[in-house]
Amino acid sequence: MRVLPGISTILSDYDGFILDLWGVIHDGIRPYPQAALCLERLRDAGKRTVLLSNAPRRATVAQVGLRAMGIADDLYTDIMTSGEATHILLRDRDDAWFAGLGRKVFHLGPERDRNVIAGLPLDMVADPGEADFVLNTGPDDAGGPTEVADWEDMLLAFHQARLPMICANPDLEVMRGELRLICAGALTARYEEMGGHARWIGKPDPAIYPTVLKMLDVPVARVLAVGDTLRTDIAGAKNIGVASCWVLGGIHAGDFPDDEAAVRHARSAGLVPEMAMQNFSW
Repeated sequence: MRVLPGISTILSDYDGFILDLWGVIHDGIRPYPQAALCLERLRDAGKRTVLLSNAPRRATVAQVGLRAMGIADDLYTDIMTSGEATHILLRDRDDAWFAGLGRKVFHLGPERDRNVIAGLPLDMVADPGEADFVLNTGPDDAGGPTEVADWEDMLLAFHQARLPMICANPDLEVMRGELRLICAGALTARYEEMGGHARWIGKPDPAIYPTVLKMLDVPVARVLAVGDTLRTDIAGAKNIGVASCWVLGGIHAGDFPDDEAAVRHARSAGLVPEMAMQNFSW
């Protein structure tokens, strides 16, 4: 694993970049110091960049959030989210698993994520016993955001109702500023431990990448994926055969005393990327 001082050192090797959002571009509250500069210089160098996020919201909604942080639309080529992929799957129903879902949905998640199903012919219900399936976008604002155990009773109710669950954010946890929060993936993992059935939408599933590669429109051999999470960003890149760069300052900020410790961790996970950098810097 080659440790880079900045993205500029490998600029000539790649024409397209798949960039994670949370942990690479921003920390959930504000952009990282050099994020906008890196995007601007990649754009000015003629490189194509697609922001690929496991965020459980439509791409246009994620884009609005980026604008509010000062990341302008013209700094990147395109954007794709797991929420967008979920919306398309529920809209088109051309996937057999989604085709088998009913129309009554229980939404586990905050109201701000309901844009994922806005405009679709679905009926939201408040009782798991009345639902056909669960849309899981993460802890809602009324429950605990840091402990999976706080959601045990609700997950048990889903299991007793034998509800299939859509996980619209495969991340297990995320840092919002200095606070570590659980995501939909953590709740889904616990649901599967109970014996529940779920479908995970987003990284590292290869299914989300064809759209991204089409947006980039460069040879796969000239694509680099940059992310801060081994099990989603780096695993996803390996699943589609593209090179990857692991950002150590996102979810793992402060976890490793030195680069060798990071390498040992990646090896133990069986997910050693081609390169790493401390932060998304130029």
